[in-house]
Amino acid sequence: MGRSRYSVQQAMEHTRKTIVRHRSRFIWDYTAWMCCVFILNASAAFAAHLRQCKESVLPYVDPQGILGFIISFLLMAAFPSQSLSKCWRICGNADYYFQYTECDSTGSRWRVAIPLNPGECTGLPEPVQGTDCTFSCEAGEFLEMSAQECTQCAAGTYSLGSGLRFDEWDDIPPGFSSLATNPDNAPNGQNASTCSSAKWVAQGSYLESNRDECTVSLIYTVHLKKPGSVSFDYQYVDNSIFFEFFIQNDQCQEMDQDSNKKWIKLTTHGEVTLASKAVKPVLLKNIRIEGVAYTSECFPCKPGTFSRTPGSSSCESCPRDTYSGRGASSCTPCNTKTHYASEGSAMCKSRPPCSEKDYIQTYSTCDKDGKTQVIYKWVEPQICLEAAAGAVTLPPSGHREPCPPCNPGFYNNDTATCSPCPHGTYSDGVKACQPCPAGTEPVLGYEYKWWNVLPANMKTSCFNVANNNCDGLNGWEVAGDHVQPGAGRSDNDYLILTLTVPGFKLPVSVRGASGSEYGRITFEFETSCSADCEFYFMTDVNRRSTNVIESWDGSKTKQSYTHIMTENSSVTFTWAFQRTSQASDVRQYVNDMVKIYSVTVTNAIDGVASACRACALQSQRAGSSCVPCAAGHYIDKETNQCQECPPNTEHSVCFSDCSFTYMDQNRTLQYDFSALNSAGSIMNGPSFTAKGTKYYHLFNISLCGAEDHKAAVCRDNVTNLPNEGTEGGQLGSSVEAFLCQSTIIPSDGRGLRTALSSQSISLADTFQGATVEKSLNGITARPELFPSASQRIPDVHFFYRSSQVTTSCPRGRNAVVSLRCNPEKTARGDLSVPSECPAGTCDGCTFHFLWESSSACPRCTAVDYHTIEGACKAGVQRTSPCEAIDFWLKVGAGLGAFCAVLLVSLTCYFWKKNKKLEYKYSKLVMTANKECELPAADSCAIMEGEGEENEEEEVVYANKSSLLAKLKAIATKVS
Repeated sequence: MGRSRYSVQQAMEHTRKTIVRHRSRFIWDYTAWMCCVFILNASAAFAAHLRQCKESVLPYVDPQGILGFIISFLLMAAFPSQSLSKCWRICGNADYYFQYTECDSTGSRWRVAIPLNPGECTGLPEPVQGTDCTFSCEAGEFLEMSAQECTQCAAGTYSLGSGLRFDEWDDIPPGFSSLATNPDNAPNGQNASTCSSAKWVAQGSYLESNRDECTVSLIYTVHLKKPGSVSFDYQYVDNSIFFEFFIQNDQCQEMDQDSNKKWIKLTTHGEVTLASKAVKPVLLKNIRIEGVAYTSECFPCKPGTFSRTPGSSSCESCPRDTYSGRGASSCTPCNTKTHYASEGSAMCKSRPPCSEKDYIQTYSTCDKDGKTQVIYKWVEPQICLEAAAGAVTLPPSGHREPCPPCNPGFYNNDTATCSPCPHGTYSDGVKACQPCPAGTEPVLGYEYKWWNVLPANMKTSCFNVANNNCDGLNGWEVAGDHVQPGAGRSDNDYLILTLTVPGFKLPVSVRGASGSEYGRITFEFETSCSADCEFYFMTDVNRRSTNVIESWDGSKTKQSYTHIMTENSSVTFTWAFQRTSQASDVRQYVNDMVKIYSVTVTNAIDGVASACRACALQSQRAGSSCVPCAAGHYIDKETNQCQECPPNTEHSVCFSDCSFTYMDQNRTLQYDFSALNSAGSIMNGPSFTAKGTKYYHLFNISLCGAEDHKAAVCRDNVTNLPNEGTEGGQLGSSVEAFLCQSTIIPSDGRGLRTALSSQSISLADTFQGATVEKSLNGITARPELFPSASQRIPDVHFFYRSSQVTTSCPRGRNAVVSLRCNPEKTARGDLSVPSECPAGTCDGCTFHFLWESSSACPRCTAVDYHTIEGACKAGVQRTSPCEAIDFWLKVGAGLGAFCAVLLVSLTCYFWKKNKKLEYKYSKLVMTANKECELPAADSCAIMEGEGEENEEEEVVYANKSSLLAKLKAIATKVS
């Protein structure tokens, strides 16, 4: 048994060792097979890796030695896909770019290499010390970062040196962003439509703003390394759009808070500000920013421009009949027999056959015989083909006609040109200049009604913000009895005609008169259009801002328009004509025309005289052009002769001196409005536009007392700059009148930071008079608009008129301020507008206001009171006035006195009765306490006669009820 057990154990041990041995051999065999597979895969990957790296244009790292081979082998085996893409390349120039770090506190920086695709190569250049932070290259150069040296730009490119320029707008350049804001002042808390889609839009050669009422800001952020500047060309097309430009620093603080720097100043490229009845966007182009310290690359010239020499700071436009592409160093000529190209063109266009639209009629200057020739000429530049099939020919020129006379104030001294009359003389344009007689002065101004040549103070130009093709062209041409626009480059060009007046000088005969008119301009015109043409009339006072005064669209019959100048300043009058607002590069509506027949300006300081007028109301003033009468004489307007002045006379002016007298039923009512002499104000509203913009109307009223000026002043603060040349720094855009109106948009509207005051207009230039009647000089008050509880004291109406006409008010605006006596009001009182017409006017032409005040009550006169003489005290007798009492007041006072006497009498009566009762009661008490010697029944008897008195009194009290008892009885019966 024991041997057998031992044999079994040996067998089991042998079997276990055999299994362990076979297991170990299996593990080694499996490991060997896996290593073989791994080595085969790694060999194939490594071979592919070597083959790809050798085919690469970039250098690769070749393994050196056994260790390098093993490492590369193992890496390729472990990560074949990643290693294949890297190839162990050394970074080349195309794999990175240089950039400067931020400047430190010492003003130094480092140049570092930034890989374009991090991780694809190794061996980037080490950081090196950079140039000074304020270093910049000159214009026409760029900073080559490898050598950190300035290098000239190649031909066909340009550089500003230390600036940026954006003149191509195929899309919004990087760095620009639009921020839209919803209107937050709509009525009832309802906002307008969402503004998420509102933004500035690139239109190829310019940038266009949004067309809705959303507030959209165009923002560009740049890090300036030194003091710089920003400039741009713009077209402000609609004065209902608020266009503001400002700069903020890195702390979002607005820079240049001074209004002289904050608002846009006009340049030669931005001097046209147009407005229209339809909403038109703001257009921007040619944005230039200086102060970026360095430019690391040059910009290619845009199509239509070129730079022929290296180191150019700008690109030139290609001449006419040539074109160029992007980055051109020269322009390619067109085949002028069949094609043409305007200046700055990117391509040539085919020439159309000539038509009647391609030539114009004009006149030559007058010759020594007083003749002018009719001249027909092709519109320049000529783009049509005369030899093409169906082309028209140019009519023959040379027909001679008599020259028109000179314009009034000019003379022709047997020469071919008209010359202005010397100072102090006048002429009607036909006769020779003659001196003004004594007591008269020349009527200075311009009166242009013959257009053989363009007057010296008028200029023409062509403007189109979308292109520069019409720059330098004559926008208007003379045509004998009128002046008309030229053809331009395209139909949507603005053809500009300007007239500059350096200032105005009032004649002596009207100085000191009421009203704020310094001069006026009147022109006669007509339009004939087949498209959507528009004709604008604008003014620019002291080169602050060009404002549209009036505009007309479509065809209009012959008519005249007058504009009154209320400020003595330099002014530029501008007429602009656009044949169509649609973008166009061709001329389809060249026959659409506006004709200006005459232009008249009064009181121009450098004008000429066509006549003389009486002026010697007093002795000659310094600087006057009046030919004076002798001292102490004046000119008689009827005889036009100098007459001796009467004693104690003076020249009167038309204004209210705050006093008023009125006769009412043989009674004189005298008023004193001195407490109302300062300007009063009233703001009505709010009102809302169709899209929710909130606005108010502010009225300023100067009632009386202002002899040499009008205290009511309305100012604008929208894109208008103060006149730096004026004294006192007053805002240039302001209106002084007896009554003026401004439109106020609060600061919480449209995302604005300050309230805006705009569209200031004069509603009252001249004071017509004050009366209690309802009408004066064609102006009618409407008392029914202001119902009154009492008509005993009539309202005093102040009538005003503004001679400035509008389309809606061809006879000018009127204003009526009604003063109403209200003793419960303060001396200044309150202003109000009619509840039926909250805007102050019911028809847009006549404005009505009510001023309730205690100062509007009549003053007491001698018939309204009498004197009471007091008693003498210490030898002095005092007197005091007692004002007369009205009839009803007297009746009331009498009733009050009667009631007072009645109450006093009743009080005395009841007091007396009460005393009697107290007396009887006291006697009864005394009798009851007295000891009597008579029997008990008779001990309390009273003396003879007392009983009868008692009985009598008791009968009285029993039969007669008291007044109080009667009143109680009546009250009981009623209830």
